[in-house]
Amino acid sequence: MLVRAFVPAHITAFFVPVFHEDPLKSGSLGAGVNLSKGTNVFLSVETGTSRRHIHVAFNGEPVEGEEAIISHSVAEELIPMDFMGGVEVWQYFDFPNGYGFGNSAGGALGTALVLGHYFRNKTFLQVAQIAHKHEVLNKGGLGDVIAQVHGGIEIRIKAGAPGIGVVDNMFFEDYKVLAIPLGRLSTREVLDSDVIKAIEREGQKALEMLLKNPTPQNLMHLARNFAENTGLLDGELLEIARKIDKLTKLPSSMVMLGKSLFALLRDDELPKIQEKLRDLGIDSYHICEIYNEKPKVGRWIG
Repeated sequence: MLVRAFVPAHITAFFVPVFHEDPLKSGSLGAGVNLSKGTNVFLSVETGTSRRHIHVAFNGEPVEGEEAIISHSVAEELIPMDFMGGVEVWQYFDFPNGYGFGNSAGGALGTALVLGHYFRNKTFLQVAQIAHKHEVLNKGGLGDVIAQVHGGIEIRIKAGAPGIGVVDNMFFEDYKVLAIPLGRLSTREVLDSDVIKAIEREGQKALEMLLKNPTPQNLMHLARNFAENTGLLDGELLEIARKIDKLTKLPSSMVMLGKSLFALLRDDELPKIQEKLRDLGIDSYHICEIYNEKPKVGRWIG
């Protein structure tokens, strides 16, 4: 039996990291957007073998050790101790790894969901907490898992894992998301750097202002202010953002955390944006719907 899970890609617009000795109480405050593209995870299990083996692959390529430590950790916790057999977890990403679209959390949560569905030993919420825990312990991310569980345009108003943190959702209509992956940025390096104080200050300010006026329009203005005031959005990335802004009603902003940009667009803005991206030599971009559901998991028949 094959099991498949889909987890939406997640863009963080701004955030405030929250650290706690209990990883289930660690996480982030902030806001972001879930996308109709993301991570597909497939599970294949072979039983009756004489040894236990876990195989993880990213986009069809086997990965071992540190590169897949989060997915392996999730699998080790969810596969029953007395299980003997081969477990293959295949993760396929619509966005490149390290560019800020929640791939690490997508892989962790997708792995947790397919294993939970197959072994029937945990609930949806319990496996999501396991994914969050290993994301935090291995510094893959802080708030992506709980955001992906809720979908839509979310506001994270209490930090923590699903079931512990609190997430609200904004009302919206008729927006598409332009996502432009331009480069890698290490979440671990940013969280360990001096910029964290500016992130905490600007993120808290943005969250308070968003809760007073929880609209997608306000979100984008606050996201851009956060990105510039922290110094994360600068150089060539800022120049591209300014060029996009001339053609859109709402400002674009930086994806947290990746050297990538995003914008909320109306349909009538798409043609001129696509023309501008061609002029800039940017041919790798995505136009997505906002994903307004929970992640999906179930038996898969290809």
